Amino acid sequence: MNMTNGQKVAILLTLTVTVGTFVTTITIANVSLPQLQGAFAATQDQITWIVTATLVAQAIATPLSGWLDNRFGRRRILLVCATSFTITSILCSSASTLEELVIWRFFQGLSGAPLVPLSQAILVTIYPKEQHGRVLVFWMFGPIIGSILAPLIGGFISEDYSWRWVFMLSVPPAILCVASLFIFMKAPQTQQPGKKLDWLGFISLSICVTTLQLVLDRGQLLDWFDSPIIILGTLLAAVTFYLFVSHVCTSDNPFLNPRLLRDRNYAVGILLGFTFGMLYFTTFVLQPTMLQSLRGYPDSLIGLIQATRGIGLLAGAIFLLLFLKNIDPRFNIFLGFLIEVITGISMSHFDINMTISTVTWLTILQGFGLGIIWSPLMVLALATLDIRYVSEGASVFHLMRNIGSSVHIAATATFVVRSSRENYSLLVETLNPFNEIYTFEGTVGNWSISGSTNLAIVSEEIGRQATMIGYVNAYYLYALAALVVMPLAFFAKKPQLN
Repeated sequence: MNMTNGQKVAILLTLTVTVGTFVTTITIANVSLPQLQGAFAATQDQITWIVTATLVAQAIATPLSGWLDNRFGRRRILLVCATSFTITSILCSSASTLEELVIWRFFQGLSGAPLVPLSQAILVTIYPKEQHGRVLVFWMFGPIIGSILAPLIGGFISEDYSWRWVFMLSVPPAILCVASLFIFMKAPQTQQPGKKLDWLGFISLSICVTTLQLVLDRGQLLDWFDSPIIILGTLLAAVTFYLFVSHVCTSDNPFLNPRLLRDRNYAVGILLGFTFGMLYFTTFVLQPTMLQSLRGYPDSLIGLIQATRGIGLLAGAIFLLLFLKNIDPRFNIFLGFLIEVITGISMSHFDINMTISTVTWLTILQGFGLGIIWSPLMVLALATLDIRYVSEGASVFHLMRNIGSSVHIAATATFVVRSSRENYSLLVETLNPFNEIYTFEGTVGNWSISGSTNLAIVSEEIGRQATMIGYVNAYYLYALAALVVMPLAFFAKKPQLN
């Protein structure tokens, strides 16, 4: 289907705003968890189900995007998803109990998840290959601006007004997106009415990713494999994963086509996308607890620092668009991961007296590197796929990116806690009257271990230092993850974008 440049630009703007609205709504609720916890008088364990429900829903709906596209057509699916996302946002704002809010958040995640891979697939389809890099950079502005706005306004709205406005805020732009999709969305139809859903493949994959998400999300809280729930969930995820893999490799009509992995660029892109997901959200989760527990920063200041990462993402995307758009995408990916290595090593030099300026600049640098990686990575992964498989390929790519985020967040949180405990145990061994250092008053300063009060003060400070060491080790892990995959980009073929 031939389209004018004006029609393409209208679709690009519409999809950018649509995805940006989705990202903002999902993220802003996560930022407002403390206020939601107070409003519902919930425990920390209970309130996190608001996040878990959305993550599980996205894990189920994202791989389904390719089949929905083939079965019903992109325009129809986008309209249904955007409309249902708007309705569920209104229902979230009117929830009267925590259980009700969790249910509507689950459906909100279900309805919004296909928007990201399908919008990306549409842009790759309607624009020529030589314009993919620039178009995807512009499309990135939607989620980037969302990541800037969410931490800035989330806490402010829920503190000064009501948590209900956190969800209602997205309704006007969501309605605008629905109207724009109805008017401008004239992308080529990919509908294949006779294509049936592979129920066994879909159900086995859904159970696998759901249980995996629950295990990763609740693992640290339940002390991992000391909990029978975690053991059972892990076994169920492993069994259903085996069932899924064995089925799709032998089925004539698999839910996800394993032949996609024969495309070397796509296979490399999947691995890089998994690692990108690992890096993308890790500092977003680590920083708030680190700054609040160790430095006592208020939520509003932490929100501002978190927003600077979005500024770095925006700067990286613009830098890519202005100076690196004609460079081999593999080099851009390598450069972006190199910046993440530098950032991780620099953050590993944080100490208990870290300053706001140091944290802010490194947060911006981290976002800058991710902004350089994002668009070239999507181009590399999808450039050599047959146009018929772009939707399915994009949905699997984003599924792996989401799983990468969940895996690394869970692993990093566990690493911080256990590393902190281990270092605390090592440090408190020095707290005894036989330690000769306590005979030198100039060395120990005002610290004293005589009396229970002084001992408690020293123990608290050692706890802070041990926790800081845990975060430092986590940043080393961050740098290592980026370092390992840096050369992987050159295992792919250089995309022919003309």
